[in-house]
Amino acid sequence: MKPLAFFLLLCSPLFSQQRPNVVLVMTDDQGYGDLGCHGNPIIKTPCLDQLYRESTVLTDYHVAPTCSPTRSALLTGHWTNRTGVWHTIQGRSMLRENEVTIGQHLSSIYATGMFGKWHLGDNYPYRPEDRGFHEVYRHGGGGVGQTPDLWDNSYFDGHYFHNGSIVEADGFCTDVFFQQAKEFIKKSVANHAPFFAYIALNAPHGPLHAPQKYLDLYQDQKPNLAAFYGMITNIDENVGSIRSLLKELGVADNTIFIFTTDNGTASGASVFNAGMRGQKGSEYDGGHRVPMFVHWPAGGLDKHRKIDTLCHAVDVVPTLLEVCEIPNESNVKFDGLSLKDLIDPQVEVQWPNRFLVTDSQRVIDPIKWRKSAVMSQRYRLVNGKELYQIHSDPGQKKDLSAIHPEIVSEMRAFYEQWWAELEPTFTQTTEIHLGHPKHPKVTLTAHDWLNTSPPWNQGHIRKAAGAEKKRFEGHWAIKVLKEATYKISLLRWPEEAAHPITAPLPAGRNVPGATKAFRTNQGAALPITSASLRVNGDTIDSKEVGQNDVAISFITKLPKGSHQLSPVFHSKKGETGAFYCIVESIEPQ
Repeated sequence: MKPLAFFLLLCSPLFSQQRPNVVLVMTDDQGYGDLGCHGNPIIKTPCLDQLYRESTVLTDYHVAPTCSPTRSALLTGHWTNRTGVWHTIQGRSMLRENEVTIGQHLSSIYATGMFGKWHLGDNYPYRPEDRGFHEVYRHGGGGVGQTPDLWDNSYFDGHYFHNGSIVEADGFCTDVFFQQAKEFIKKSVANHAPFFAYIALNAPHGPLHAPQKYLDLYQDQKPNLAAFYGMITNIDENVGSIRSLLKELGVADNTIFIFTTDNGTASGASVFNAGMRGQKGSEYDGGHRVPMFVHWPAGGLDKHRKIDTLCHAVDVVPTLLEVCEIPNESNVKFDGLSLKDLIDPQVEVQWPNRFLVTDSQRVIDPIKWRKSAVMSQRYRLVNGKELYQIHSDPGQKKDLSAIHPEIVSEMRAFYEQWWAELEPTFTQTTEIHLGHPKHPKVTLTAHDWLNTSPPWNQGHIRKAAGAEKKRFEGHWAIKVLKEATYKISLLRWPEEAAHPITAPLPAGRNVPGATKAFRTNQGAALPITSASLRVNGDTIDSKEVGQNDVAISFITKLPKGSHQLSPVFHSKKGETGAFYCIVESIEPQ
């Protein structure tokens, strides 16, 4: 590099400050069109609109079409299918143990905090506290009230996991998660530590609940839309509040504040979708093109500036590592590119032409071309067949594949190479570890059953979804770290419910919103008579189930290695997988 060019680089705002703090806010199921600044005529988002006016905005930024896959790409810089996360349930939402998260990259220099929705595994080694986050305050599973979450949680006055302990909270979940993030930021500033606050919200994902004052803002809309928009306006106020705190603490200028979402809209497409086709889960742009605002005054990113270059969630980690001057000590080969030069207002960059891939698998093992989009700056190849010129046809209505077969061929060739590289990794099943000293008591839930459709929320658990089949075909994939004797307890209801296996449960109370809380379902009684423990398809032991039994426990030695664990309950009509299972080593660690 020439001396003058080097001097100019050092004078660039992105190189003139100490390591910046980072606040990354990501909402759940909010699409590109669910913001006033993007043209939505109904929604009220004044704080996010202000952030938009004060930020560098990536207008062609893409994620996966659903929750967990986006999180895996955002936190690792790897394609979702490379990380083992291509679904939201069935054991395919757990981030492979060999992946390195942004938390792990930063944790030796930064105070790292994770608040809200993790959705990348609830047991060791997949939890956020296992992946580089010092402070963790979260719900279980993919949302409040889902199967791995604490029992009978709703969006109000819940119980959450705080650094491994269960704590009680008052108020609406979004408010709670932001408040915990604020406390973390205040503590970090007081300790003069740079901080990374990852605030990943479960809102506005359903069930659709919000404090009444936010529902009242949209009284003229249908109930579902009123609740959905109300949840977003609540998020908006919290974004404004946490930005005010950064100013009060004197750290706003050197804090990179990022706002984005995890997939296309789940509820707002009928009102406004920015002219795009598709919504959550779709391979069309409406399923995966989302907001991305970056605000950083000390880096010169405090004025409205649009960048129309094609980008993806896999670019976030390499960008933050370069901007924050964090060495890639794990020597991760990223699938994404650093956007540092692209977003630096003082640098002119010739950005390379590249192809990006997004897909929506939501199956046990990925299927080639399934709900896929190969993206270039100009084109979208959908499902390997349909070709759209995205700038002249943002609604993806006119298929140009017959007119431009050479472009289809080029994009197909890229996908074929991409698939060939990733396909060998698909057989690497994520396994829940047993016998690790950091997690001596492991709670398995039906959310992570493989080989069967699981009851992924507590409404399903209450209704006994999938119960009394001829034979239970599901299992948990486990990895026994050392041969030992384990106590394996089978439960119909979670441990915190402390309720007999065969007994019904009364319905819980509802909360404000357009849909009912999962706990408002009656808890069905099951006429269970016995329980069996199966390992690798073989029945190890069986016991009768009494009327007052809360759990049925088996003591067995498990050899080191990979196994399939399938505990079941029996009734006259058939088999029911144990919705919950607790495994504890009874030998000294």
